[in-house]
Amino acid sequence: MALRVVVVDDSGFFRRRIVEILSADIGIEVVGTAANGLEAIEVVERLDPDVVTMDIEMPVMDGIAATRRIMSESPRPILMFSTLTTEGAKATLDALDAGAMDFLPKRFSEMARDEDAAKVMLRRRVRALGRVRLQRSGPAGARTHDPLRTVPVRPPSTNVPLQALRALLIGTSTGGPVALQEVLKPLPQHFPLPIILIQHMPASFTPAFAERLNALCQITVKEAASGDVLKPGCAYLAPGGQQLVLTAGAQTRIRIEDSPPGTIYKPSVDITFGSAVTALRAQVLALVLTGMGADGREGARALKGQGAHVWAQDAASSVVFGMPAAVIDAGLADHILSLKDVAPALVRGFC
Repeated sequence: MALRVVVVDDSGFFRRRIVEILSADIGIEVVGTAANGLEAIEVVERLDPDVVTMDIEMPVMDGIAATRRIMSESPRPILMFSTLTTEGAKATLDALDAGAMDFLPKRFSEMARDEDAAKVMLRRRVRALGRVRLQRSGPAGARTHDPLRTVPVRPPSTNVPLQALRALLIGTSTGGPVALQEVLKPLPQHFPLPIILIQHMPASFTPAFAERLNALCQITVKEAASGDVLKPGCAYLAPGGQQLVLTAGAQTRIRIEDSPPGTIYKPSVDITFGSAVTALRAQVLALVLTGMGADGREGARALKGQGAHVWAQDAASSVVFGMPAAVIDAGLADHILSLKDVAPALVRGFC
């Protein structure tokens, strides 16, 4: 059965383009379109699509307000289209807070190296969101996911004691901005570990995202810069478009580098996790949260080989159970946790 999609954008040209791209996939059927947020609410209610693609800036009602209404009244996965500007970043983060699950640049040249690759990426992201199942009943705004799979929870292997750890590393992608807020907001100001955040995100978005997290959290959050020394109670967000590498020495420092040729993810969880093998060896907790693909699995494998702790988010609370599933299926996860249980577990373990 084809995935049913509604496309929302005030530009007739862009609507037609998205419809054409999605319709080229036999597994996707565009069942309707809308030219503004108010119209989108009516079309979604009438056609009951599996996925909605949504522009942010529209007349009558913008995409943020429409997303908030749809997620309150009839939740379903929403993919936002955004401009890669500072204002676009803030608006996209607002849309994610309103309930949207993923976003892509509106300019195809900013989405991938060529137009064909951008089209493939768009179809792949829509199909991934189509696999998410949201409750359509219960309190307004409920976003509980039905478990898509079950996995046995492995007993912890022999690890370095939690009290001896020197850093917390968190890798995530689709669904990550909201997940990171839920994990970081409850942490106390004097959380005893430095935290490294690797979120798949464009370069123009990470400064705004770091500022937002810093305003919401008791700990300090900043966009990482070369030369930063890891300090307890501070979280360092990897800059978009580059790689965050940890370096050993009298003090553990951050180095920001250009990506090696052929690197898919910028920043890459695997690259940062891999650098921690040398810089911190086993004295880390690596946490892999919701996200598409398998970035983080090989880095977690290398850390695990040194005796590091590895935790993963469970299927039921993940927007996309790709990255955590890759770690779990490889037998690398010491603990598999629901998102709501991660912060309490960190506080119990380290505070």
